[in-house]
Amino acid sequence: MDSNDQTHTRGQAQDTIGSEYLTFTLGSEEYAIDILRVQEIRAYEAVTRIANLPDFIKGVIDLRGVIVPIVDLRIKFGLPAEYSPLTVVIILNIHNRVIGIVVDGVSDVALFKEHEIKPAPDFSAKFDTRYILGLASLDKRMIIVTDISKLLSGQEMALLEPLVA
Repeated sequence: MDSNDQTHTRGQAQDTIGSEYLTFTLGSEEYAIDILRVQEIRAYEAVTRIANLPDFIKGVIDLRGVIVPIVDLRIKFGLPAEYSPLTVVIILNIHNRVIGIVVDGVSDVALFKEHEIKPAPDFSAKFDTRYILGLASLDKRMIIVTDISKLLSGQEMALLEPLVA
């Protein structure tokens, strides 16, 4: 069996088994991120604000001795910042950094096979959709499958660097 056959076999296995995603809500939309990026899920709590940061960077929290920048995805996506008892912070490992994202709530863990994730529509250059891997259906709900590491641009990650140094 040559390397092309081995790669094809691994691809078939991935499509048969699938990958697990954590689904969460923002406003009326539901998103999914690779479960392997998730470190933990915490209740939303007050953060320590830091001056001169963009509005979507809420501040930082101390997570067992690790300073974790908190990014509010509602604000990043242009939604009003509304918090409820269901609001949570998903602690992620992105680009070898620990970052928290504020979301409206966590739905569940879903298993999507590769063929179940359909390409996102082309919105031309007007919108940055590089972070959208595709769309998947789950119990008649449309889920936006994202690559969370592409959601935060290199420039935005550079803003977070001094917070964790």
